[in-house]
Amino acid sequence: MTTWAIGDVQGCFDALQALLEKIRFDRQRDTLWFTGDLVNRGPASLETLRFVKDLGERAVTVLGNHDLHLLAAANGHARHSKHDTFDDVLAAPDRDELLDWLRRRPLLHHDTELGWTLIHAGLLPQWNLADAQRLAAEAEAVLRGPGMVEFFAHMYGDIPDHWREDLHGHERARVIVNAFTRLRYCDREGAMDLRFKGALGDQPPDLVPWFQAPHRRSRDARIVFGHWSTLGPYDGDNVLALDSGCLWGRLLTAARLEPGAAEMVSIPCRSYSKPHAA
Repeated sequence: MTTWAIGDVQGCFDALQALLEKIRFDRQRDTLWFTGDLVNRGPASLETLRFVKDLGERAVTVLGNHDLHLLAAANGHARHSKHDTFDDVLAAPDRDELLDWLRRRPLLHHDTELGWTLIHAGLLPQWNLADAQRLAAEAEAVLRGPGMVEFFAHMYGDIPDHWREDLHGHERARVIVNAFTRLRYCDREGAMDLRFKGALGDQPPDLVPWFQAPHRRSRDARIVFGHWSTLGPYDGDNVLALDSGCLWGRLLTAARLEPGAAEMVSIPCRSYSKPHAA
């Protein structure tokens, strides 16, 4: 039995199938971890959602910002983008079943035996793993409960940009969700900067990638994540980044997860979209 983590698919269903063939995925024995953003910007969000959902217990996927954007759109609270490509999901006869399954995906998945933690984007430096698990569960309860639609009305926004335990209501949930699904950089005091999306090394001098933040309390956790296509495959600082820009015609990447180690495998992708803010 093998556990493979796979970077952001974003509706690039054909590339996903090619990658699974390359790694010889065995549906009866292996497990796939998806870093989130199953949908949007690529051509086949509906096929991708149906496929991953149909895998049942053989797939674990965390929520990404594009997944949440789809859910917000379905509930009338999305800021529409001309780049959105999930109308196939919204028009599908099994739409409600798919969306209900999607909203029940976690923000964080931790496997004690493997020693790996799966998220979409990042963790705030003030959080250790136990904090992250607690706060993920808190936000998941909102997304799975009767307050989901109201939350989507308040989800979009970059403020507050830092964590305080005394935050409450929609502001508290927004900070938690932004960290898990949008974070790339923060300043040296641990405040999120959600505007700069460039490659590591190109950032303004006052910003650091979240996983290199001073005094990061989750430093001992082995974390696999996606979201950051300009970072590309990255293995360092006790994190493994797997979004390698398949949507933009670069790579779709998987990593075979072993206790304390990972082996990466990639395939080239055809370009489905021109690069822009993702």
